[in-house]
Amino acid sequence: MKELNNTADDLIFSLDIGTRTIIGIVGKYTEDEKLHILAYSFREHDRRNMYDGQIHNIDGVTKIVKEIKEELEARLGIELRKVSIAAAGRSLKTCKVRVDKEIDGSMEISRNIVEALELDAVQKAQQRINEDENQNKLKYYSIDYSVINYYLDDNFMTKLEGHRGDKIGVDLLATFLPQMVIEGLYTVVSKAGLEVGNITLEPIAAINVAIKEELRLLNLALVDIGAGTSDIAITRDGNIMAYAMTSTAGDEITEALSKRYLLDFNASEELKIKLNSQKDHRFTDVVGIEYQLTTEEILQGIHETVNKISQGIAEKIIEFNGKTPSAVFLIGGSSQLPGLRESLAKNLGLPRERVSIRDTSFIENVEGIDDNICGPDIVTPIGIAVEGVNQKYSNFMEIQFNGEEIRLFNTDKVKVSDILVLTGYNPRYLVPKLGDAFEYFVDDEKKILAGKIGEPAKIYVNGKISNLNTSLNDGDIVEIVKGTKGEKIIPYLYDCISKEKMIFINDEPFNLLRTIKVNGVEIEGNPLLNEGDRVEIVEICTLIELIEYLGQDIPLDRVLLNGRKVKEDITLKPRDEIFIISNKTIRLVINGEENTITYGKEEFIFVDLFDHIDFDLTKPKGNLVLKVNGKDAEYMAPLKDGDVVQIFWNK
Repeated sequence: MKELNNTADDLIFSLDIGTRTIIGIVGKYTEDEKLHILAYSFREHDRRNMYDGQIHNIDGVTKIVKEIKEELEARLGIELRKVSIAAAGRSLKTCKVRVDKEIDGSMEISRNIVEALELDAVQKAQQRINEDENQNKLKYYSIDYSVINYYLDDNFMTKLEGHRGDKIGVDLLATFLPQMVIEGLYTVVSKAGLEVGNITLEPIAAINVAIKEELRLLNLALVDIGAGTSDIAITRDGNIMAYAMTSTAGDEITEALSKRYLLDFNASEELKIKLNSQKDHRFTDVVGIEYQLTTEEILQGIHETVNKISQGIAEKIIEFNGKTPSAVFLIGGSSQLPGLRESLAKNLGLPRERVSIRDTSFIENVEGIDDNICGPDIVTPIGIAVEGVNQKYSNFMEIQFNGEEIRLFNTDKVKVSDILVLTGYNPRYLVPKLGDAFEYFVDDEKKILAGKIGEPAKIYVNGKISNLNTSLNDGDIVEIVKGTKGEKIIPYLYDCISKEKMIFINDEPFNLLRTIKVNGVEIEGNPLLNEGDRVEIVEICTLIELIEYLGQDIPLDRVLLNGRKVKEDITLKPRDEIFIISNKTIRLVINGEENTITYGKEEFIFVDLFDHIDFDLTKPKGNLVLKVNGKDAEYMAPLKDGDVVQIFWNK
């Protein structure tokens, strides 16, 4: 081969292995930090080697890749050894899932608990994808996930950490890539005598050149309308937050033309492509009938199909974005179909100018783009080449996880949690557990004493304490020490009950707890309890029970409770103060007769007489005369032994 100043290591060789076409580009990264395209090559599949971006015929695809490689090597006079490739966005599987988990309401929610919840949700999404695809043996790589909402006791929350509750939940959107897609690409590259130098995802490659990074703060959708599918990437807040795919795309148009005009697939495909560039079309169907139609006439005949494609794209965008985005950019060969852009704008409710086709004129820092590689179908191939320059994604990475070698697809966001999803690590191992509960009974009522909380899992990356969000690099060593179970608490008797319930009787302390029995045996001291022990407390609960226990015939009207008279039986509480009034007697001469009166007060006052004599004040019979020792009496004046009292009506 003719030697150039360039060496193989100086050049960037990229391949876009598509359903209908394979495109190879060779470029060089210049000193002014631009990619200069030196050569390119196109090859269409001569048979259906691929379906919807997935390689089915390894040898058929390998043959075309070899032809492209050899053509470019001949033009450049150098042997190509490494190639940058991309996994098709249509191979990505995206799943929205909600997971709820019961938790201990007494525990404060930590970041560790939230991360375990998110991991559980991602694994559930992975399981659902396997079930939906009916490919249980197919291994998927977790690419990324975005949290949509958190829930605490079924209430929406923006953040769970620091709260307490009985149930937590999360809504998230998880994205996966099947292993067989990567392995198929690697096999083709290897059989073609090449080595994968770099691998990325087609939507990422396309978006990195079609939409500037500073524009990704906006809510935008990029739609790559190819032959078999329409692939969607949605940006918001500076990130690619969702991927989606519809199974309707350019082939739907080809098939509609084939059925309407009785054309074979290749003739219909040729007619579809010309709709973008010609006004008039002449063709003959399979039975020999010749047609001469304008583009407008043909489009009127397939209007329903065009609307079906745009409607499917619009529905997917709204499903994964939650609303209509600010703008939509279209790339891919089928995006050029006349009327499709307008139909999509209508179905999204956007102004026509908010849906635009992106071609290579928007791509910055790339030189050597000529008229043959300037359309929207070239955006992704150039994006793959640019990614090869940036080397953001370097093949697979090897991680040692708990002593086992794990191989996974390398993105710029590989975290510890991705390893756990890939290996099916049980997220329950991350969360500490409560120790076994201790069960006992107090007066036949079942009591449960919760165990201590265990230690949360410890995550180490290269020997340093880390967490589920720690980023990983090729060769890292990850080790997880499972969360532990807490201890069971064995209580003492007085840990379960109060050893005293103290009140005061005439200023003297009195314990209302009379005896404590365990399993029917009266207990002294404070022993350890055994599982299932039955504790019985003999307790004085009410005022009448107390009077009966004291063995005294004391009427309630002689009892003061916390300084107030008592009229009925009352439940006693700790620190209640009870004062029992003692009986006293007083001798009085009332209206000439001597009387001995018993009372239970500190003093006996004049008005108290009416509780002990038969004198009706409710029926006046003149002026009431009240005298003590010959003098006018006062109602509240105290009386003493020997006092002479007169009470009568003066008519």
